[in-house]
Amino acid sequence: MKLPIACLLLPLALAACGDDSSGNVSANSPATPVAAVTAPAGQTWEETVVATPEGGHRMGNPNAPIKLIEYGSRSCPTCGQFGREGMRPLAEKYVNTGKVSYEFRDFFVHGAPDLALGLLGNCAGVQPFFPLLEQMYQNQSSYLDKLQGMSSAVQAQLQNQTPAQQLTTLAEQMGMIDFVKQRGISEPQARACLADKAKIDALAKFSDAAQQDGSVTGTPTFLINGTKADAVGWSTLEPLLKAAGA
Repeated sequence: MKLPIACLLLPLALAACGDDSSGNVSANSPATPVAAVTAPAGQTWEETVVATPEGGHRMGNPNAPIKLIEYGSRSCPTCGQFGREGMRPLAEKYVNTGKVSYEFRDFFVHGAPDLALGLLGNCAGVQPFFPLLEQMYQNQSSYLDKLQGMSSAVQAQLQNQTPAQQLTTLAEQMGMIDFVKQRGISEPQARACLADKAKIDALAKFSDAAQQDGSVTGTPTFLINGTKADAVGWSTLEPLLKAAGA
């Protein structure tokens, strides 16, 4: 999946999100409950956010015994449902205890639209990453409707644009430049992020690597301590976190 160049020129109809339910983590063998860990004075674990070498962002206790990783697509409705239903209880009930850390890694299952959203989601830096991700999911139906309603003229225009121009056009069509402007990212900053070739290549490389090594076949994919979880939403993920000792 060579997103930087070739796969930016893809059909714009959204494919279905992947639904790989062949997970390995089970709730049938509960682990011993782990102890809570107090966050540093003056902050919560939810506010403790770092960028990871694997291209994601992690919130929580860096030494949490339960490490949750999500490979997600910002244009995937199933991921959006998890974002709307699961991110608050995950942060408040599990991350803030110090028992669980949560890392989100963008996976561009829908190619160029996902890449445009991911670039804007990374544009404000580390600390605002998760609030912006959650707000994108709250707004998901709006930008997906705009994407699906894009005119044939604009679609034809995209075929003659450079990759950076395509990403900017897609962001404009989805209303996402105005969206991030309302959340502290200036229009020049947003446009610069969408045209940042080094960032485009880096994000696409991480997404491509996850697909190539077979660790991710669809979105959302959840890993608990490195093992794929049999979950695609909060109702199926929470019991697995509890079974892991959270």
